[in-house]
Amino acid sequence: MPSFVLGIDLGTTNSVLAYAPLAGDQPEIQILSVPQLVAPGVVEERSSLPSFIYLPPEHEGKGGAYDLPWRKANTIAVGEIARRMSAEAPQRSVSAAKSWLCHSRVDRHQPILPWGAPADVPKVSPVTASRRYLEHLIAAWEHAHPEAPVAEQQVILTVPASFDAAARELTREAALAAGLPADLVLLEEPQAAVYSWLTVMGEKWRKALKVGDTLLVCDVGGGTTDLTLVGVAEENGELMLRRIAVGDHLLVGGDNMDLALAHFMAGKFGEKGVKLDPWQSVSLWHSCRTAKETLLAPERPKKHPLSVLGRGSKLIGGTVTIEVERKHASELLLEGFFPTAAVTDRPARRRQSGFQEIGLPFESDTGITRHLAAFLSAHGDGRAVQPTDVLFNGGVFKAEPFRLRLMEVISSWSPEVPPRILQGEHDLDHAVARGAAYYGWAKEHGGVRIRGGAPRSYYVGIETSGLAIPGASRPLRALCVVGHGMEEGTSIDVPSGEFGLVVGEPAQFRFFNSATRKQDQPGDMLGSWTEEELAETDSLEATLSADETLDTDSVPVRFQSRITELGIFELWCCGTKSNQKWKLEFSVRKEE
Repeated sequence: MPSFVLGIDLGTTNSVLAYAPLAGDQPEIQILSVPQLVAPGVVEERSSLPSFIYLPPEHEGKGGAYDLPWRKANTIAVGEIARRMSAEAPQRSVSAAKSWLCHSRVDRHQPILPWGAPADVPKVSPVTASRRYLEHLIAAWEHAHPEAPVAEQQVILTVPASFDAAARELTREAALAAGLPADLVLLEEPQAAVYSWLTVMGEKWRKALKVGDTLLVCDVGGGTTDLTLVGVAEENGELMLRRIAVGDHLLVGGDNMDLALAHFMAGKFGEKGVKLDPWQSVSLWHSCRTAKETLLAPERPKKHPLSVLGRGSKLIGGTVTIEVERKHASELLLEGFFPTAAVTDRPARRRQSGFQEIGLPFESDTGITRHLAAFLSAHGDGRAVQPTDVLFNGGVFKAEPFRLRLMEVISSWSPEVPPRILQGEHDLDHAVARGAAYYGWAKEHGGVRIRGGAPRSYYVGIETSGLAIPGASRPLRALCVVGHGMEEGTSIDVPSGEFGLVVGEPAQFRFFNSATRKQDQPGDMLGSWTEEELAETDSLEATLSADETLDTDSVPVRFQSRITELGIFELWCCGTKSNQKWKLEFSVRKEE
């Protein structure tokens, strides 16, 4: 039997491990102090592990410069030292690996990070980078608790609510490769934030919320914005929570803010006659992260220095330093990311060119308030949802000006009954990990559980039959195989006719999902749809085994869908003329 439950927040910018003994009547949740390098040869403990990797030149690793208490002769560095090196050597620094996990236009198993780095720099895949962060947390845990190996504990690993099935499977793959147990559970990050709030409130949460309330969880982290609605209902005389809706995966967050500040400051350097080359610009971007966090902190200075290392003879003295003022930084980020907006506003979908780089698909519109307006409108019944309460999560909301502006905008959308900020101390740095640990503890001991099931409905692409037309593909229909809200640990035989399954030769299977078509039920067939309604997720390219007795390359099947206890979507193709079954698992091959 496991002795502990471990809650792991595998974050875009920082990763955290919280834990609680499973014995006892109350969850005693603690944060693991993680030993990590802060400089060559210097190991210190921190409450979080920055999700950065530094890939040093071979000569730097000699002499034990990157040794850890549990591993010698390290060839890479993870954590605080890697975060610091991202400003000095950005071409050798890996960041935002988590954002790459859900980017289907690249092969996430291939060594592509640091993206755009020179050919002589070693690279790692997004899956490997994620595995490295988890391996460090596991080693830190077992260094502190040698009597409790991770593989024998109960583990809850968090993922964004907006992660599709393929990104969740990739996260699970990295976790298993790192050494986490096969029965680990994936938990959505906004739900974990709510669980963290519940640990603070105890039974008082029942007085803070009432039947009919709608809680908006607004999670803006380093790389992403995650929006979730949780409703309060009553069952058998008891209050219960149910996840109503999740938003799209929005690549806009603290990283974009750092880049916006860097762009502004690059102009200031230009005024001094300093033209930055590409790598100096990346270095400035990473330096602006520290400037932003310093200038927006509660005890904040009026100015913060930004320095850029020289590269060549043009910069006399090797470095140029400019101070960024708090007033300018605050105004720039507030208006750029939390502008005043009407509930009818929508994010702009600007395209500068028909040709685009394959890098991360950051949102072209950084106005988080406009994305929020679109989210609330998409999930209302003819009108925008009016949340009664707001729970902030993510490092961006550590800055009070952002919280105040967002509440000001949301309140303007429902001035008669403005929403409230949920009361209670809420540790934004560690909330997700703490909530994950509480969730695992509550599974064993009983406690408040957020219901909701699958956050999206899922569809498979069905090629229609008919006469072939030269140069034209046959129309595609979408068959719903998982309805919104399908509970974990359940399966369903999809009610439909038979479909032909291609076997014995390579074939492409196409999958779609929707966060807004909540009315669709398994067996419903869509003849047409818009990109806003259905989004295509990773296609699956596979050669399914064929029965040698068959004289055809297509066998009649019906579908069976399953959501596992771990929250993983499985689609089974069950032969109608035999007992043979095929399981379709998500592929993450690069799209051609």
